[in-house]
Amino acid sequence: MIAEPAVTTPTPPAWRHRHLLDVADLGLDELETVMRTTDAMATVLARPIPKVPTLRGVSVTSIFYEASTRTRVSFEVAAKNLSADIVNIAASSSSVAKGESLVDTVRTIEALGADVLVIRHARSGAPYLAASIFGGHVVNAGDGWHAHPTQALLDLYTLRERLPGADLHGRKIVILGDILHSRVARSNLWTLTATGADLWLCGPATLLRGFEALARALPGDRRLTVTTDLRAALRDADAVMTLRLQQERMAAGLLPSLREYAARYQLTAERLRAARPEALVLHPGPMNEGVEIAPDVATSGRSVITEQVANGVAVRMALLYLLAGGRPAESADAPA
Repeated sequence: MIAEPAVTTPTPPAWRHRHLLDVADLGLDELETVMRTTDAMATVLARPIPKVPTLRGVSVTSIFYEASTRTRVSFEVAAKNLSADIVNIAASSSSVAKGESLVDTVRTIEALGADVLVIRHARSGAPYLAASIFGGHVVNAGDGWHAHPTQALLDLYTLRERLPGADLHGRKIVILGDILHSRVARSNLWTLTATGADLWLCGPATLLRGFEALARALPGDRRLTVTTDLRAALRDADAVMTLRLQQERMAAGLLPSLREYAARYQLTAERLRAARPEALVLHPGPMNEGVEIAPDVATSGRSVITEQVANGVAVRMALLYLLAGGRPAESADAPA
């Protein structure tokens, strides 16, 4: 009797990206890899001691040219949970305050031994410049109006985790508010339409400039609606993400007043009744309660805002692991 050959499971391909600069660089299979690896990291976080030695000896440096709490701290926690060494730099208290250029700062960080650079910058494209000269891995933690890839990935993970069936295909998801100035909206636009969601962008016309043209330019299999009609946007929605009105980026004349904006576009409990009864409420933070979102909505049973924050740690652990470790995690044991 001739023995049949043993069946072997193919080894997953190595993660092919050296940097994470934009979610537009990720295909559907790679989005799935991030989600699967995040599941593994969430299992690690559920342990009594949520720490593994996976990135021991890896040096992570984060430098933030803009203020941040959630993103900066979650990257720090994520790195420590993977046993990496992490150094946090606030640009305001570094040599940047003395006029040091981004190029010189990145070269200095590399000379000091960093393997991974996490950077947030007010100028769109700054992480790309950093990646062009840094010898290790660069993670974009938000650049200007351009992109916030890790936020989009944690939003995707949160939606898939909380919506029944973990499938966004055909789900109506609304992003409401200051779309024009939002790197979060731009990154979510890519991931959500790529995964089959029926995405609606809603806000005042002055804060939607350019997005109708973008909607027309998207591939035909992607669903994007741009509207100023809040009632139509919220009707039968499965999830609503409100965005902070970014007063620090606001050009004069885009809005008559905060009061008028709140009167017309604030997400209130009454307006949310137009959505599905189980509709989720998200916000990337920080919130201006009483402006873009009513306090009772932000803390209601529909809100998954604190879950977004918690999921940010698992997602950023996954990304650090994929970039510095090089292989997708197949199970909770993979990072150990």
